[in-house]
Amino acid sequence: MKNILLAVNIVLSILIVIFILIQGRGGGLGSAWGGGGEMFQTRRGIEKVTLKLSVFLIIVFFLVSLINLFVK
Repeated sequence: MKNILLAVNIVLSILIVIFILIQGRGGGLGSAWGGGGEMFQTRRGIEKVTLKLSVFLIIVFFLVSLINLFVK
């Protein structure tokens, strides 16, 4: 059981990285210190779906990690 949960965690972590990299367009390092914030754009369409899916995957990853802690 523990091996299955570990495999699920690995797959989830790869998917999370992929979805975060997909939605990371347009946000350069300069925006981390306040630059590039002249225009605000809401997320629409596929950007909104990838954001919600990445948040869902992160929550599932967290829950599977907690379950993995308590399984013998």
